Amino acid sequence: MKALKGLILSGGAGTRLRPITHTSAKQLVPVANKPVLFYGIEALVEAGITDIGVIIAPETGEEIRQAAGDGSGFGARITYIEQEAPLGLAHALLTAEDYLGLSPFVMYLGVNLLRDGITDLVEVFRRSEPDALILLTRVDDPSSYGVAELNGERVVGLVEKPKDPPSDLALVGVYMFTPAIFEAAHSIEPSPRGELEITDAIDTLIESDRRVEPHIVKGWWKDTGMLEDMLEANRLVLEDIEPRIDGELDSESRVEGRVAIEKGAKLQRTIVRGPAIIGAGAQLSDSYIGPYTAIDRDVVITGSEVEHSIVLAGSSIRNLHARMEASLLGKNVSLSRSEGMPKTLRFLVGDNADISIP
Repeated sequence: MKALKGLILSGGAGTRLRPITHTSAKQLVPVANKPVLFYGIEALVEAGITDIGVIIAPETGEEIRQAAGDGSGFGARITYIEQEAPLGLAHALLTAEDYLGLSPFVMYLGVNLLRDGITDLVEVFRRSEPDALILLTRVDDPSSYGVAELNGERVVGLVEKPKDPPSDLALVGVYMFTPAIFEAAHSIEPSPRGELEITDAIDTLIESDRRVEPHIVKGWWKDTGMLEDMLEANRLVLEDIEPRIDGELDSESRVEGRVAIEKGAKLQRTIVRGPAIIGAGAQLSDSYIGPYTAIDRDVVITGSEVEHSIVLAGSSIRNLHARMEASLLGKNVSLSRSEGMPKTLRFLVGDNADISIP
């Protein structure tokens, strides 16, 4: 088999994470202080794939270019490919046809996280050389996903968000293809929602007696397109964090469990209970940071409690009288509280907001 290329899909409007995605690409929202997109790039590079095309949208493409650069920081070569409109995964694939050429390739949705990466799966694809290898995982609500029907070791059908699912095996969002997929994608028509569906293209391969193989993911997988899934992905990644203290703690501060404190962060009279990460330049005083919390760079927190949350760069949280939990705060958010009865607070707040709670 020829050398594989990678294709990461980073277009799309990110409507399920608004208002955060009004001002930032959903693929750049950080999990454990690292943009989701970077996990995908790293997974490809770890699997030996260093030629990577990244599909971008006109609205967010420049931000993604600036964040990921030419790929050299990851040990890769990134080529950016603009998709004029989000017209489906198969449309994105066809947009990259000239770039991919005759190479087999991995197509990776930019909001996906797989705990165990894809190195072993790429090796299976290289050895077996099917026309397509699709990753599947068992889910409780298959009607919300593309779903596969299997006959032994072969995929015999796919359906997108079925009302009556043929199985509980959902498409994970990582696909491995030979160039045969292009002919299939060219032959399909838009679905009722106006998109060229990758499930229809794969079905066309199956109908043409091409070999489509499944691989059921054993480790965790997350699509980070919604707040709950983003927080859960943050929790899962932090479970494996390597403890380190590169910042400064005063004598009245305490760190418990798996905690990473980046260089330039300062803690005064503050308790951090891991797993958690505190970003470079963060300033924390008279506060409690609970498990499964990611505090990004240059965040200021004083007189407050934060748990199971993601706080993006440059934000400030001051004098909350109740614990903030299960929340995602955008960049440069200012959050404070005046006097009042303490109650649990829950937020999904966009960039540059300024909130004062009575």
